[in-house]
Amino acid sequence: MPRTISLLGSTGSIGTQALDVIARNPESFDVVALAAGGADPALLAQQAAAVRPALVAVAREDAREAVVEALDAHGVKSDVVAGDDAVAQAAGIGADTVLNGVTGSVGLRPTLAALEAGSTLALANKESLVAGGVLVKRAVRREGQIVPVDSEHSALAQALRSGTADEVERLVLTASGGAFRGWTRDMLQGVTPEQALKHPNWDMGPVVTMNSASMVNKALEVIEAHLLFDVPMDRIDVVVHPQSIVHSMVEFIDGSTIAQASPPDMRLPIALGIGWPSRVADAAPGLDWTTAQSWEFHPLDEDAFPAIRVARAAVAESGLHPAVFNAANEECVAAFAAGDLPFLGIVETVRSVVEEYEAPGDITLDAVDEAERWARRAAHAAIHG
Repeated sequence: MPRTISLLGSTGSIGTQALDVIARNPESFDVVALAAGGADPALLAQQAAAVRPALVAVAREDAREAVVEALDAHGVKSDVVAGDDAVAQAAGIGADTVLNGVTGSVGLRPTLAALEAGSTLALANKESLVAGGVLVKRAVRREGQIVPVDSEHSALAQALRSGTADEVERLVLTASGGAFRGWTRDMLQGVTPEQALKHPNWDMGPVVTMNSASMVNKALEVIEAHLLFDVPMDRIDVVVHPQSIVHSMVEFIDGSTIAQASPPDMRLPIALGIGWPSRVADAAPGLDWTTAQSWEFHPLDEDAFPAIRVARAAVAESGLHPAVFNAANEECVAAFAAGDLPFLGIVETVRSVVEEYEAPGDITLDAVDEAERWARRAAHAAIHG
């Protein structure tokens, strides 16, 4: 029997690549639900026509009519739900696997819905784990219910198969360096959003690409690794690897380091995420060993890129401070893209907001929501005065 899949964020970068993997393995996967924001009804309808899901969900209520019309034009009779809870409804449909490829902390409720439904969660939405880490871990029903889809965490999950938990010395996440790899802090003065969107290796959405340029994306990944693998923050390192071939490494107590290597193609970790623990044949091309190549590794310049230092401080403060870190960054990235904040102001503003925040005692979903609202207000005030 094929594995049933609920695909969240189907029209985004992760979603479209996931559907490519699924299309080439129709005997292995059956898409029962598609969910998207609603900005591209035509693409969503094309996807639905290809996989014929039982349910199509759109987050924007005002997109419902356009989606229904597009589905009708393709002869698709899927049920359609729309509104704030629609994506979570698709997540909780009871599919064998839910791939959460939504961007931003709005992915938290779908993440919780998938876990509470007992589905395996293939998690590409790191922000939901960062924002609601305690809640997500509390919702897990069985070992291995969350399978990471970020290339770095997928690499760590694979490398961790080489030893037991008490044999792990440290995790080493690799970073491409983003659009400004090798730049000094002085060189980063006055860079533009257009420059920040020119990632040298990966084809990602605009928010993730900008976060990569500031190294906030890597900071979020450090927090995610800490939560996924129960490794203390001070035993998680970051190294710059320009080629993006080695996706991350695990160092064990005997001095051995196990690395996972593959071309920079997200279809491989996506395929592993939806097929876990089995591998999907021919998910992506392998490395070419017939030509000479060099792999470089450089220490991270934390003066130019202090985001990881700020993330470590956030985790040390409380379980809600990472939600503040993430929400403040989303506001700052939007302000940078609009020309209202300089590039270096992104992390500086996030740092000031994180330092100002005072967390309440209890961590609940309402507390996470309030922490994010507070962070957005505080960031907005810091940016606009």
